[in-house]
Amino acid sequence: MDFIKITEIRTYGYTGYLPEEQALGQWFEVDLIIGIDLASAGNSDQIKDTLDYRQVVDGVKYLISTHKFALLEKLAEVIAQEILTLNKVQQVRVRLSKLAAPIADFNGKITIDITRKLNNY
Repeated sequence: MDFIKITEIRTYGYTGYLPEEQALGQWFEVDLIIGIDLASAGNSDQIKDTLDYRQVVDGVKYLISTHKFALLEKLAEVIAQEILTLNKVQQVRVRLSKLAAPIADFNGKITIDITRKLNNY
């Protein structure tokens, strides 16, 4: 299987367990590894034979900015399932990070890392 990697998709969203996270929002970052057969595109040099990266980036940004969930796990799952609906996509790995989690004396980030596949692959 071939892969397309898209990294550092950053956008503002309203997912979080605390009420203020859903009201005030925060920054999220997404890295994707998308499993797709790229042989046709490699031979044809036609965008119709591959995945339009713009569509993926715009879709991820839209989901993060318009949906409110309590858990990062839910948002990551929604992103994965949406990408799996795109033409030719066979699997996706989603790494969703909360860049400034509201945890006292913590300057790191929290990342959910999931991989999902179409049932027939």
